[in-house]
Amino acid sequence: QVQLVESGGGLVQAGGSLTLSCAASGRTIRNYGMGWFRQAPEKEREFVAAINWSGGSTYYADSVKGRFTISRDNAKNTVYLHIDSLKPEDTAVYYCAAAHLPDVVLMASRYNYWGQGTQVTVSS
Repeated sequence: QVQLVESGGGLVQAGGSLTLSCAASGRTIRNYGMGWFRQAPEKEREFVAAINWSGGSTYYADSVKGRFTISRDNAKNTVYLHIDSLKPEDTAVYYCAAAHLPDVVLMASRYNYWGQGTQVTVSS
């Protein structure tokens, strides 16, 4: 079993930056594909970014490309999501997820473990 805990969310002004962290425990995630999703109020959860086991391959939703950066530190069992140029439409609960696959994983249904989420609120 893998437990995931997100942190780093908060209230930020539009144009600002944040770095979200996802700390894993229970077992190493070095062989897991990792991803970030978000869910805005009254909307479905959507894919944001994913990274393969080594960090050598990443993939982003079109809506965040160029502003979001996913990375990982396997030695620390942690995945990060750095967000630049925040927009009010980025307001959501951000979830970290781990998949029993070493590859970039895009579909939420293929992830095996989920964190509880961290709230990001962007004020205009």
